[in-house]
Amino acid sequence: MTHLKTRRTVRNRATLLGTGLATLMLAQAALAQNAWDAEGFDLEALIAAAKAEPPITAYDSTGKIVEIAAAFTEKYGIPANGSKVSSGQQIELLTREGQSGNIIGDVAVVHDVPPAVAQLFPMGLVESWLPPDLAATIPEAQQDPLVVVSAPNVWAYNTEVYDTCPVSNIWALTDPEWNRRVAFQDPLGKPSYTDWFNQLETHFDAEVAAAYEAHYGKPLETDAPTATKAWLRALAQNAPLLTDSDSAAGEAVGAKGQAEPFLGLVSTAKFRDNAPDGLQLGLCAGMAPFSGWMYPGFGVVSTKSKSPNAARLFLRFLMTEEGIHPQTLDGKISSNTEVPLHAEEPSGVGEILDQMMPYTSASALSDYDLRQDWQDFWRTHYTR
Repeated sequence: MTHLKTRRTVRNRATLLGTGLATLMLAQAALAQNAWDAEGFDLEALIAAAKAEPPITAYDSTGKIVEIAAAFTEKYGIPANGSKVSSGQQIELLTREGQSGNIIGDVAVVHDVPPAVAQLFPMGLVESWLPPDLAATIPEAQQDPLVVVSAPNVWAYNTEVYDTCPVSNIWALTDPEWNRRVAFQDPLGKPSYTDWFNQLETHFDAEVAAAYEAHYGKPLETDAPTATKAWLRALAQNAPLLTDSDSAAGEAVGAKGQAEPFLGLVSTAKFRDNAPDGLQLGLCAGMAPFSGWMYPGFGVVSTKSKSPNAARLFLRFLMTEEGIHPQTLDGKISSNTEVPLHAEEPSGVGEILDQMMPYTSASALSDYDLRQDWQDFWRTHYTR
């Protein structure tokens, strides 16, 4: 009997040892071959390799990254820390860490896109990665660099005063009726706004001109070099209210008790503040040429991360409904077409995605190069 127990014990230990060796060999093989390579990609191999690496830190400009990191750790058993870092500070941190080799942020969702294209990628500090098993459901234009989410900024009105949006054309905002009654963040302090100006001029200037003709009943005649600059000049000269935050713009538009509220441009995240005693924001659907614009967040991995597999697994997690769920509540749109819009998203932007100006990553370098020019243009023509 003693000999039988001994043999069973040996067999059990051998089985456990064999299982452990198999797991170790899988992780080592994955590390040797780069588990994230598209050819022969195996998610289980990536997970095994990730579990053999140190904990990771993820940067994002939203506090939701803390919740996402916790969910990642719970799912995979891989320690991950989520850190809220402003868009501008992200570029600074990723640059400084990459140059020093002292990496804290292993993976990030970068929301200041042009500097990433102009600096981070060319300097070899970060790289993009497309999860091979999800490539078929991510549009090609959003694959390289990988766009994790796009944040909508929409024209909004006050639903306490108006039954429907009081304007249907961006040129109406330049008319005397809306003098001193349009609100949005100051373009001199919000680079994504000058990027919007440049994207509009680069890709949709003809649509801006067509919107003028639709509003005034005659073709645009201007001494401005483009229709976009003609509209932007007229808007700046119509004395809009410039705010230092999205919250302030939302308050100007949606606060209760106003006789003549502002019409403004706000993030769809502000619609979370809609309540009987809160804001009264409504989405301006059907605006010509667009009801708003989208701004992307690039998913990047530090090229010097000590946890390259875990960082990529985290990126893949962000590209799933389970991973990005906390951000879709704010109206952010996943680039994975199989990830649905959040059922409780309050603005209704999902119903007008075809009315939103898309962001073209291919011209992001132009956005970066011309930021100062657009700021100077705005500064020259703005009056209040």
